[in-house]
Formats: sequence, structure tokens, C-alpha cells
Amino acid sequence: MATKKVGRAFVWVILGLLFVGLMGFGATSFSGTLRSVGTVGNLPVGANVYARTLTQQIRAFEAQIGTAVSFPQAQAIGLDQSVLNGLITQRVLDNEVARLGLSVGDSRVRDQVVAINAFAGLDGQFDRDAYRETLRSNNQTEAEFETGIREEMARTLLQVAVVSGIPATAAHGDTLIQYTAEQRDITWARVGHDMVTTDQPAATDADLQAYYDANPAAFTLPQTKDITYAWITPDMIRDSVTVAEEDLRALYDQRIADFVQPERRLVERLVFADDAQAQSAFDRLTAGDADFETLVADRGLNLADTDLGDVDAGQLGAAGDIVFAANPGDVVGPAPSSLGPALFRINAVLAAEEITFEDAQDDLRVELASERARRQIDASIDGVNDLIAGGATPEDIAERTDLELGTVSWSEGSTEGIAAYDGFRQAASATDAGDFPDLFTLEDGGIFVLRVDAVREPVLQPLADVRDAVLAGWQAQAQQEATLAFATELASQILPLTGFETLGLQPTKSNDLTRRAFLDNTPEGFTAAIFDMEPGDVRAIPTATGAIVVRLDAVQPPDLTEPTVQAERTAIGEQIAAGVAQDIFDIYASELRAQTDVSIDQAAVNAVNASFQ
Repeated sequence: MATKKVGRAFVWVILGLLFVGLMGFGATSFSGTLRSVGTVGNLPVGANVYARTLTQQIRAFEAQIGTAVSFPQAQAIGLDQSVLNGLITQRVLDNEVARLGLSVGDSRVRDQVVAINAFAGLDGQFDRDAYRETLRSNNQTEAEFETGIREEMARTLLQVAVVSGIPATAAHGDTLIQYTAEQRDITWARVGHDMVTTDQPAATDADLQAYYDANPAAFTLPQTKDITYAWITPDMIRDSVTVAEEDLRALYDQRIADFVQPERRLVERLVFADDAQAQSAFDRLTAGDADFETLVADRGLNLADTDLGDVDAGQLGAAGDIVFAANPGDVVGPAPSSLGPALFRINAVLAAEEITFEDAQDDLRVELASERARRQIDASIDGVNDLIAGGATPEDIAERTDLELGTVSWSEGSTEGIAAYDGFRQAASATDAGDFPDLFTLEDGGIFVLRVDAVREPVLQPLADVRDAVLAGWQAQAQQEATLAFATELASQILPLTGFETLGLQPTKSNDLTRRAFLDNTPEGFTAAIFDMEPGDVRAIPTATGAIVVRLDAVQPPDLTEPTVQAERTAIGEQIAAGVAQDIFDIYASELRAQTDVSIDQAAVNAVNASFQ
């Protein structure tokens, strides 16, 4: 049974990857005269295969990080080498498959081809014309594609044959489930600063000096950049933009649905297969045998499935009149709907709303003026860039354009003025003294040019300048230490059967905690701490606002009969089995590669790579 589990898990891993290398449709292909980028044994490594696979991997990486990736960036992270090494390994396995005489019949290949959704027609069935056209657009022939599938399936046979004989052991899974599903029962209580009644001694000069020396980061000014900038935003010029009344009226008419809304209803709709079922349900409702919620549940639905939101009479079609004649709380019907006869429950009436042009025109003027200001700023970008290219400084640009000059001492965390913009903060962080000025954009459509005049490195402020802050920090630390000491003293007085209440604490019992458990308002590492304790142990654990006294009452082994524990145990076992199988097969493939002649034509590889530039 263990052997079968290993084999089955690994087969699913392999089959899950089977079509990754085959389904790169829409990917570009290398269309030069090169046929291969090297040989492995007697088999070529196709140039088109390398180009397609590399394109797939770049696109997959782009999807993963959510941004476009240039080919130089892909090379910088080794994506091209990873693809080439993967193809070499495939060819090494193909050589071994040929040596062993493994093959896959035509019928198996056909079954795989017709099952690929990319080749389906409008009826959802395999379409030979779609098959040919998809392959043609990817610079592949039918023979090449089917050979690729045949080789992949044969490699899968080899992979399964190698790992299927490896017995799996339940020890790893059992050990891990014992660790992850073991439970703890605890009693715990909070100890706040206000519970400490002893007076704290006043800080001496030596105390302050020691605290200052131990916490230099708290009193160090960050790196600061003195920046001169010239900027302009839509808000800065919006009031100077002229907007004609006819333009405002045109925008109002264009967005009339936002300003004039008819009376609406909040409605739920329960649809039935035919009029008889709908009428029967309505009769049960009127007789008091069921309410609307019961009718919904009887259909295997929940109320969210019936919610139409707010609708007007026109959206309800033929049911509009009866629904809009009803009152909130009424259920009416049966009435026709686009999905069949239905019952409708009215939950609320939303009165008609109208915002007149006179009431809306001020907001419309701001909207139009802001948009025109953004376009005006966009139109000025080329001129500003020309000035920058000619060596203009921010002062020159402010003098010769509508941009306004400003200065700021900026550091990480600054958020005032222009530093409120993410775009400015990013540019300021990336720019150093001496860098050539550049034009940047802001989130609201504004633009700016900046120059870093000086960079002042982090500096520790003298104790005399920050004495008040040092005193406040020392007092907070002393208060925390006193609270923790008080909590530790309480913990030493608590025995396994001692009630927390006798010490003035308000205890909470939390049972069946696993290592994944999290209790609200407990510090990081709290769960790990209780799993380091033995039954009967009592500890004081510091928090941001005091401490927690916790006693471990019991350790509970996992309930191996509980369905979720059984499912996790099975999943852990399968993951371990698949991992071991993959590791063993990797070793096997590496050994085969060491025994196989591999010759890579670097000039051919470079030629394919050049097509991506």
C-alpha cells in the first residue's frame, strides 16, 4: 500500500507538469534557420523548443511578480540557463527511454491531443482546423507536436518506473502530525502596569546615560537629503482653467444616471422551475406553513443567492408592477422573471433621487477643470524635458515654466508637502547628490524635477538635546521591568491547583490549543512559549502593555480519529512521499546526465537569445 501511495503521488506531480512544456500557445517562437542549440547523446535540442520554453518561463515569471520582465533581467536571474538545463535533462531521459525501448502508442497520443482545450471548437469538441491553426501560429507542425507529447509520456513512464518501487514509511508523517496536532490546555491572566503599586525610583544621571548608550538608534537622526525641486500639480492650476457652462451641461447629461435615479426596491428573488412549483411555494407561505427563508433553504440555496440588490421597475420586467405595488416585508408572486416564475420579497423602498444641474455644477466644474489641468501638464512635459536636456536647473525651470520652486529636508518617513506623494518619496530615495536632474510624475497627474543638494548621514544626537526623550524611554522601560517582576512573583505563588483569583487575577481558560493557535492580544511567540512548558509550569511572559501569567494545565495528544487530523496526516504523508520520490529521481537523472555526451552550440544559443532583445 505504501508503495502505491508513493507512485500515485509522484504520478500526479508528473502529470501536473506534463503539459507545462507543451501548452505555450500564444508564445513567440524562434523562426530563424537554426534547427538546434546542441545535442544530447544522439538527440538534438531544438532551437524552437528552447525559444518557446524560454518565452513560457519569462511569461510565468512576469505573472508571478506582476510586472514585465526584460530579457536582460531574465538572464540576470539565470532564467535562460535554467531553461536550457531543463531541456538537456529532458533529452538525457529521452536517450534512456530509447535505450530501454519504452514507447507510447498512437492511441494514447491521440487521447492526449484531443483532450487539450486549446484545440476545441465552438461545440467544445476537438477541432482539427483549430489544432492545425494553433500549431501553425506557434511555428509547429503536427508531427513535431505529437512527437513532443509521445516523448513526454514516455519520460513519464520512466519516471514512474524509477520511483514506484520506493517504499514509503509512515514514521515521518506520524511524527509530524504528533508535533503539529498536539494540544495544550492553559489558564492565563493579564498583569497591567496599574497593578504595580510600588513607587518607582527617580532616574539618576547614570541611569539616563546607560539607557542612552544602550538605545542609540532611538536617538539617531536618519539620513537626510537637502532637496531643491520644481513641481506642478492639477490642484495648483485648476482654478485658472476656464470651463464653459455648455461643457458642464454636456457632462451632466452624459452622466445623468448618476444624478437622476428612479424609485428603487431592495429585492430578493426565488426562482422555480415552473408555475406550479412557484404557486405551491406561495400557498405554503400564505398558509403560514413556511417563511421565505424556509423556501430558500428547501431549494438548496441561501439568501445571498436570491439577492438582487437595489433595482428599478424596468429591471424587473413583467414583475415590476407587482413588486413596486408591494410594501417592505411583503412576498409577492408568482411573477415572471428572466429565469422563470419567481417569488419576490421586498426588503426596503429607496425613494427616487434627483440632483439638479445647479446642485451638481460645482463638483462637475472641479472634475472638468482637474482633467483639463492634467492634460495641460501632460502637454508641458516635452518642453520641460527639453529644458532638462539643455542643462536647466530646477531654478531655471521654475523661472521659465509654470512649475513652482521649493526646498525640503527629506528623510525616510517624511510625509509633509510634496513628500506626501509616493512618487516623490521614491525619487528622493533613489537620487543622490550629483545626479543629473530628471522629470518624474506624481499620482494625481502632477510632475516634478528634483536635485539633491546635500546628503547628511545619520547622526547620534547629544544626550543633552534629547534628555526628555531619554527620560521618557527609561521610565517606560522601568515600568515594564517592574510589571514583569511583579508578574513573575505572582507566577511563583501559583501552584497547579491554585486559583488565579486568590491573587487578584482574572483568569481565562483556553483549551485544545495547537502550535498554529493564536490568541487575541497575546505577544508574538506566546504559543511557542506554552509549548516549551511542562504540565504545572507557570510563567510570566512580557507583553507590550505589561505581562501575562500563564499556567500549562494539560498536554493532549492528537485525536487521530478526528477527520481533519486524519486528512492532514494523509496529506503530510503524500507530500513526504512525493518529495522523497522527486529527490531520488533527480539523483537518477543527474547520474544519467553524467554518463551522456552533451554538446551545446553556444553560438546557436546566443542567436536565439538575440531574438528576444
